[in-house]
Amino acid sequence: MEREQLAKLVANKIDAAFKAGEHPKKFFVTENGRGVVDGGDLYNAVLADVLSVVKVALVDILQEAIPAPAPAPAPAPVTVAKAAPAAKTVEKPGRGSARK
Repeated sequence: MEREQLAKLVANKIDAAFKAGEHPKKFFVTENGRGVVDGGDLYNAVLADVLSVVKVALVDILQEAIPAPAPAPAPAPVTVAKAAPAAKTVEKPGRGSARK
């Protein structure tokens, strides 16, 4: 799988998992003492940043874990055996019996 395909797959799976569950409301205090509630601009910015880091890390991990496909081997040359030339004369069996 190429890096772009892998990145798209990881992004789709993380988005689907994020939308599948209901996330609890959280409250935390920022560095400057402001309170931030889940769903606020700062919270969404932090969440988007964390998810982008996770996506990049997952793509790198999967790319290392899944070996690149080996190039297909070249097809073996096909050799056609030449048939023996057909006999020009056909021997007919004799009238006499081989039995005695």
